[in-house]
Amino acid sequence: MITVKRVEAFRAAPAGLVLAAGAAAGFLTGRDGSPGWQVTRVALVLLLTAAAAYGVLRRRPWVRAAVAVAVGLPAVAGGAGIALPHLGKSGLTAAATAGCIALAAGVALLGYGAVGLVTSTRRRWRVGTAGVLLAVTAVGLFCGIQAVASTNVPRTGIGAATPADRGFPYEEVTFRTPDGVDLRGWYVPGADRGTVILLHGAGSTRTDVLDHAAVLAAGGYGVLLFDARGHGASGGRAMDFGWYGDEDVAGAVAYLQGRRDVDRDRIAAVGLSMGGEEAVGAAAASPGLRAVVAEGVTSRVSADWAFLSDAYGFRGRIQQHVNGLTTALTDLLTAAEPPIALRAAAAAAAPRPILLIAAGDRPDEVHAARHLQRAGAHVQIWPAPDTGHTRALHTRPGEWRQRVTAFLDAAFAEHAGRGR
Repeated sequence: MITVKRVEAFRAAPAGLVLAAGAAAGFLTGRDGSPGWQVTRVALVLLLTAAAAYGVLRRRPWVRAAVAVAVGLPAVAGGAGIALPHLGKSGLTAAATAGCIALAAGVALLGYGAVGLVTSTRRRWRVGTAGVLLAVTAVGLFCGIQAVASTNVPRTGIGAATPADRGFPYEEVTFRTPDGVDLRGWYVPGADRGTVILLHGAGSTRTDVLDHAAVLAAGGYGVLLFDARGHGASGGRAMDFGWYGDEDVAGAVAYLQGRRDVDRDRIAAVGLSMGGEEAVGAAAASPGLRAVVAEGVTSRVSADWAFLSDAYGFRGRIQQHVNGLTTALTDLLTAAEPPIALRAAAAAAAPRPILLIAAGDRPDEVHAARHLQRAGAHVQIWPAPDTGHTRALHTRPGEWRQRVTAFLDAAFAEHAGRGR
């Protein structure tokens, strides 16, 4: 028998879920920033939470359902975007716990709201309502989870290995970026062949590019490998789309140019994945970079996905617009400014040469490289056959070494010729 108390309890349950999701969101949004900004954000979250709780408790059924969906969708995206990466890297931290609470509450609210909206719709419109809800949920979660995860990155710990384990002497170094963040890394002295800034990918550190550093150092290059901001031992907050790359690389270039044992006219960058995209972008803003080798490059902002429509037609255009929404959401969640498109950066870097290494097993990398190559003849491509993302050195070590060193030597020699 359904009693009045049971009905009231059923109505109160969504309000409780909204309060749980709001409490988790308040904790997560108040973790950093200035004290005043922290208080402002938490107060805004709590105010919206109270309004949403009232909506699911006192309003008409279809309104309650709509509010539940409106709260549940961002709660799932935010909870998953924080909980999953943090659980994988840091375990059950306070942030991971709050993310799990938001995720669980969001799933329940999303289910409650979806059922309520469909059942509140006239019978002949229910299939259409369900289809719209499914599409909005899929796009919202796809974009939202990426945006949250890329801007709320758990710190990646540095490994135990050092260049000494590869047989090379090194120095512990610290340098500051133009926006005031201290970055830490290693400098391996070279044999007067030039100097390379080595940039790792998202979610990794300098220890993950030690194999590349060893090949370059064995070739006689000085190598500066450091942790990107928010990674390893470096300061700052991580941003896994590489939007801080211009600042990080500018700090590295300035540091090298200040060393007496470095030829300031022979500095290049070699980057992998996020690091490759940072290297291409920084080439436009850092004239001190004489050449760039970028492996595993696809995109940082929505304009970088322009190759999708050429490669995949209508499906590609849809994906391009969805990725544009991801960029827009990301911009709302980070203090970093969206950088210029990679193709625009490559064009601005001319005539300084760029070598793009694309994984043969990743069609998007090959399409993206060809899109960037249209920036000018100074952009070269090596599509490494039978190779996965950033795995060219491991699958084709001899060819990687030969192509990269020959490219760098030619770039340094060409610059020296122009200088004379």
